[in-house]
Parts: sequence; structure tokens; C-alpha cells
Amino acid sequence: MSAAQPTESAERAWGAYDLTVRYGANAALDGVSFTVPRGEVSMVVGGDGAGKTTLLRSLIGGVRTASGAIAAPPQRECAFMPTGAAGVWQDLTVDENIEFVGAAYGLRGEALRDRRDTLLAAAGLDTVGARLAGALSGGMRQKLSFCLAMLHRPLLLVLDEPSTGVDPVSRIDLWRLISQAAVDGAAVAMATTYLDEAERASTVLVLDSGRALASGTPEQVIADTPGTITTGDAPAGDPALSWRRGRSTHSWHAGPPAAHESPFVPDMEDCVIATTLADRTPAGADR
Repeated sequence: MSAAQPTESAERAWGAYDLTVRYGANAALDGVSFTVPRGEVSMVVGGDGAGKTTLLRSLIGGVRTASGAIAAPPQRECAFMPTGAAGVWQDLTVDENIEFVGAAYGLRGEALRDRRDTLLAAAGLDTVGARLAGALSGGMRQKLSFCLAMLHRPLLLVLDEPSTGVDPVSRIDLWRLISQAAVDGAAVAMATTYLDEAERASTVLVLDSGRALASGTPEQVIADTPGTITTGDAPAGDPALSWRRGRSTHSWHAGPPAAHESPFVPDMEDCVIATTLADRTPAGADR
């Protein structure tokens, strides 16, 4: 399936190193590196088709790699939460979901009950154990999916857009659970479509079309935003290099600000958009 998987005690930290994945003639990942230290949340962001899911699945041996290396704990010590709570059995109750997954990891009796009670209480699901998972709200199913992934205390927790489509309150609950998993020592690798979430991570990798465009702490990635971003009521320059943020329009161009421009410090959303535009803009192109 993939390259050899040394443990974290090896020279390399867990993660992907110079990883290339091909689907036919197309490179889904092209020489991408992504480290996932224990006790931290490592984030990968990018648009549709950027390679986020391929990268995350490669960490747990779910993708055949063309070259590069994966460093990860044994698969039994990993957990994967797919997008859309796909890991939840909707025709089983919440408690039956817990029992089913627990049995797969040899968890039974008092040990399973204690772990179930701890996780469901933290997720706010402790009063719905008898309810069918299919009858839960979307946010509750997402939190149940997280609980199932965490049931066996994985060393590597891989989350593919866990908060997509979740209501704001459940999204806050999910982030509390994710943060606690890292505090408890898990290595958390996560993709998100909400770029404000990336600002909470220890490190961020920006992908586009399978290539790494930027990586580092959120502060480093934002500080390294290429070119100049300005804001106004209408696009400044090429409309293709502008985007809406609330009631204003943000515009990007390569190079330093002109004398009449007042650039501002971007957030992660502006940074990712500008970084992607810079990569897609022909070399030497400006306003």
C-alpha cells in the first residue's frame, strides 16, 4: 500500500516526506511533506482537488504511493474520521455504535463503559445513548463520529474536514474535543474548509493541485503572504485577482504596494487565496 512505516522513535517525526501519489498520469500529490508531531494539531488547507484527502489517507496507509515515505504508528494505533460522519452506522443507536467499534478494538465491559461515558459526556451526547444515530442532528453525528475515532485512544488521529456543514455550536464542541485529544498526546492531522480554524493549529500546510505552496506556523504562513492585498468597494486591477469578504472586495497583485495603496495585514483566508493566486499567476505578471 505505502512506504515502510517507522515508529515515532525513528529519526523522523510522524508524517509524510517528499510524498508523490499518482492516479494514472495525474499527480494527486507531488513531492509533499507534512509532519504531524504528537500533542499538536497539524492542519492542511486548500481548495477542491488540492490533494488534502489523498494526503490524509496516505498517513494511515489508505493510498498507494509512487515515491516518498510515510512515518506513522501501526494502523491499529491510528484513527481516521472521514468527511460527513461516514464512520457512523445510522441504523444503530449511539450506544450500539460505541459497542460495535469497541469490539473491533477488544474493548468490553467496564473499560468500554468508562471510555464511552467519558467521550459522550465531553461531546454532549451522554443523554442520547438509546437514540438511533440516523435520528441525530448533523452536528451530533459528527461528534459521535469523533467519539468512535477516539474510542481506542489512537496515537495518530486523522480528521478529514470534521466541521464541514456543522452548526456553529457543534463546531465549537468539536474543536474542544480535537484540542483535548492533542493535549492528551495524540498527533492530530486535520483538513478544514474553514480557514479561521487553521489559525488555531500548530502548523499549516497550504496545498493546490497536489503541490505544497506554503507551510509553517499560522503566523509564519500569514507573514509570508506574497504580493500585496488591498481592500475597497470594487476590484482594484484585474477582477480575476479579487474576491469578496463580507461587504468589501479584496484584491491582490504581485510586488510591493504602489504609492497610493494602503495594504493591510491578511488573515488566513486572505493568505491562502493570495498564495494560490500568486502560484497561478504567470511569472513576472503584475497589475
